This record gives sequence, structure tokens and C-alpha cells, in this order.
Amino acid sequence: MIEAATPEAIERAARRLLAGGLVAFPTETVYGLGADAGREDAVAGLYALKGRPADHPLIVHVTDLAHARRWGRFDARAERLAQRFWPGPLTLVLPLADGAPPFACGGLRSVGLRCPSHPVARALLQAFEALGGSGVAAPSANRFGKVSPTTAAHVAADLGADAPLILDGGAAEVGVESTIVDLTRPTPVLLRPGRIGREALARALGEAPADRDADAPRAPGTLAAHYQPETPLELVQPASLPMRIEALGAGALGVWSRSRPVAAVACWEPAPDDPEAFEARLYDTLRRLDAHGLSRVLVEQPPADARWEAVRDRLARAAFAG
Repeated sequence: MIEAATPEAIERAARRLLAGGLVAFPTETVYGLGADAGREDAVAGLYALKGRPADHPLIVHVTDLAHARRWGRFDARAERLAQRFWPGPLTLVLPLADGAPPFACGGLRSVGLRCPSHPVARALLQAFEALGGSGVAAPSANRFGKVSPTTAAHVAADLGADAPLILDGGAAEVGVESTIVDLTRPTPVLLRPGRIGREALARALGEAPADRDADAPRAPGTLAAHYQPETPLELVQPASLPMRIEALGAGALGVWSRSRPVAAVACWEPAPDDPEAFEARLYDTLRRLDAHGLSRVLVEQPPADARWEAVRDRLARAAFAG
């Protein structure tokens, strides 16, 4: 059930969370499927509805740094990043605080924490905390491994008859999931790229984050195959795109590229030249292409520079065929 995010609806949603129910709500990145992170039964219900493996940790959403300290142990690096980027699209993976509930941690002794900036998300968290709640565990509000939702309608379409109350806060502004930084070890590690890029992180930390390695903790959205549409997706270098279209035949082919293909393909989506515009349209465009009943979608490989890292990451996982 989709409801406009009025103060009354937000209050009802907060009470539902406190009672152990689920609520879908907007953040600046994507829509989240929320549960009371302090209730084992609520978190278990979230895992079941999403179809998410129990060893995949969730991100706990809070209103501010003070509430985050109830969940994670902050060192000087974490304090700097939180002060610089919260509220915003950054998740910090920290050692779990003594006495903090471990239900959203996927069996790890670390916890992912984020302070969202979307006004509806903040109002919901504030109402939840006013009722005695502490943190809301919230992965993306879609079935596990599929394309993330950036509108309330996407959530309803994905979850169908199982959908809980959905607070409608309009289209997500950022459009891709938060940047995740692991601070459980001496060297900070970038687990998942997002709107907050490596250079900004390096300036705040005083050192460049390392790439994910075999010792990194499990984190949302880091499986090789993820964010996948129903239609097979293939990444193609710009110079190779005409030849690939010719080889496959244009009949039921979709193409997402900066320039319109010469061949008359079944569907063409123009690709933005700006990485932030591409991020904002990414999941909605994948869903629209899925709706055409195509045999395959060819996506022009984005540029290799650092500003496009989040787009390259999501498209590579969406196209992964095993």
C-alpha cells in the first residue's frame, strides 16, 4: 500500500516499526525496506520478505552521530567521515558497540551505519526514536539481487502482494546505493563505490582508501551478480558497439548508449554524459528496458575515470553472467 508521506502516515509507519512490522521508505539513494534493528523477529521478517541470505549484513539507519554511537565504536577516522558526510549517502562499517543488538550484522561483529539525508527518511527515524526506537535496518526494498527501487511504484511492483506500507517521497535523488567504507581495520577500505567518491574520502581521511580484499567484511551489494534486470545485459566498448549490434541482429535488441545506433534496434535509450545524471537514471532505465520484452540489452561501457566508478560497478554486477 502506497501512502503519501504525510506527518500522520509517518507516525503510523514509526509505530508499525516499533511493533515489529516492516515499512518501505525513501532515502536519497534508493528506497529502503525497514525493520526495527533492535528486534530479532522484525529483522528476520525483513530477511524473509526480501529473500536475502541470513549471512548478508544490513545497514542500520540512524538520525545522527549520537544515535550511531549506540551501535558502533567510532575512532577518529569514523568521526571525521561522519562529521563531513552525514547526513548523506555514506555507510561506515565499524566494530559493533558493546551491548548493541547484533541481529542486522549477518553474523559479523561489525555493523554498517548510515545517517540518510532524505527528509522523509529523517522524519521517520525521528518519529521512531521519539517512540523509544534506536535504529532501522534497511536494505533496498526489492527482492534480493534484483534492480533496486528508486520510486514507491518500483517497490510495489517488486514486492507485489507482500509489500508493506510504502511511504511515497518521490523519486530518489542520487539513484545508486550509498558508498560503503570499512573502518574495522588499520587501513580504510572502500567496499562499495557510490556518490561519495574516492577522492572525497581521501581528503577527509588523510589517506586513500584501499580496494576491497579477501579479508574485508561482507557488505551489501558486493556479490559479483547483483542489481540484475530480467533481460540479459551486456557491456560493450563504444568502438565495438556497431559490430556487436550487427552480430546479434537488431530485431529484439535494446541499446543504451550516448549516440543513437545506425541500425534500427528495437529500443534505444540515450545515455547521459554526466555520471551523476547516469546514476540518477540507472535503475529506472533498466526497468524500462525490461518492460520491452527484449532478447538482450547492450550498454555502452562508461568512461574509465574515477567519477564513473559507481556506475561501472553497478553495471558490471548487473551484467555478470557467472
